[in-house]
Amino acid sequence: MAAQTQKPHLHLAELTAAQFVDIWKHFDADGNGYIEGKELENFIQELELARRGAGVDPSHAAFKEKMREFMASFDKNSDGRIEMTELAQLLPTEENFLLCFREFVGSSTEFMAAWRRYDQDRSGYIESNELKGFLTDLLKKANTSYDDKKLNEYTQTILRMFDLNGDGKLGLSEMARLLPVQENFLMKFQGIRLTVKEFDSLFTFYDKDGNGYIDEQELDALLKDLYEKNKMDVGATGLSGYKKSIMALSDGGKLFRTELEIVLCRDSEL
Repeated sequence: MAAQTQKPHLHLAELTAAQFVDIWKHFDADGNGYIEGKELENFIQELELARRGAGVDPSHAAFKEKMREFMASFDKNSDGRIEMTELAQLLPTEENFLLCFREFVGSSTEFMAAWRRYDQDRSGYIESNELKGFLTDLLKKANTSYDDKKLNEYTQTILRMFDLNGDGKLGLSEMARLLPVQENFLMKFQGIRLTVKEFDSLFTFYDKDGNGYIDEQELDALLKDLYEKNKMDVGATGLSGYKKSIMALSDGGKLFRTELEIVLCRDSEL
């Protein structure tokens, strides 16, 4: 793709969604979903060039101060790197799906409810045809006009943004990157993702009557044990929020194996 071999310039005028993706993919050189380290230095150098018409020496104290200012403004979770949603606040984009999405699905609970609505075949993925339905509702809520051509373009743009493994569909953790950092509760499970075998044992243990689902009380006990086992202190408020988000996937209060599996299992094993 030409955009990955030619250097994009950060003209701070309004960008299309496709241009935003090209810039992101250029600076996220290793494709890990973050701009960090040398990538971040390159981005800020280019940003300064766009703003002032002159570059800055990375070894100079003024550049280091610019780095600190930039990270203080845009690194919302203070992890020393920039995610796509954090960058979206800086680059003006005419069709900014990321910010538009926050108005449509602002919390992790609403996100999980939307996921359940659009993952119509319960595959654990939102595929391109399901994504079109999601984007149609998103654009209607944002009062954004579009035609079929634009809808197809937007669908492909979202896939380019978030389809990390290039399989043409979005897994739950890929789609959750649309959420603001502080609302992405799935990030809390990254360090304790289970293998399928571990998950099966856990689910069987809490599904006491073997009916294939667990209820809210059983989920509460499961999460508490999971966090205690991994020596993670999330507090009662955090635990309540995670439980509420996960239960948004349930069918009338019944959380079936497949729904919980996409939250707790490692993506590569789904």
